Amino acid sequence: MPSAKDIKSPARRKKGFERTSSLLSARIREAGESRGFAVSRVLTHWAEIVGEANAAISRPVDISYARGGMGATLTVLTTGAQAPMLEMQKDQLREKVNAVYGYNAIARVRITQTAATGFAEGQVQFTPAPKSNAKPDAETCAKAAMVAEEIGDDGLRNAIEMLARNVLTKQKLQRG
Repeated sequence: MPSAKDIKSPARRKKGFERTSSLLSARIREAGESRGFAVSRVLTHWAEIVGEANAAISRPVDISYARGGMGATLTVLTTGAQAPMLEMQKDQLREKVNAVYGYNAIARVRITQTAATGFAEGQVQFTPAPKSNAKPDAETCAKAAMVAEEIGDDGLRNAIEMLARNVLTKQKLQRG
């Protein structure tokens, strides 16, 4: 009977933790390549494929195949307000995805407002609109200072002044 010293423990590949993406990338690639193209590319390069504007309001959630194997359906998740916009662009989305692969891999695009897995997972967050870098002008800063001038506490006065500057700047941008 071998002793505990004779039994070798399996060698560790790396010290510490590995990224989940590195553990799963080979399996995801195998599954995608079995269908003729790398499905993971649609998921990972969505913004490059459909453009920044569409990527900000949508994301791909599923690619399902018909029984014949060709002519997949791409399911795209979006919010309720953006669904009509994407619905009108379904043909362009399909063409852009197919252009990446060089053939008609995607036959249909289905727009959904909830996740394919259920309502709890359907709460998505897309990329927020970029923040404006507009700097408040001297007039806006003066008005904000007037709003907060009677407050005795320095911290509270600064916070109120900053809030007033932000509100006044936003109102000016909406009018302008």
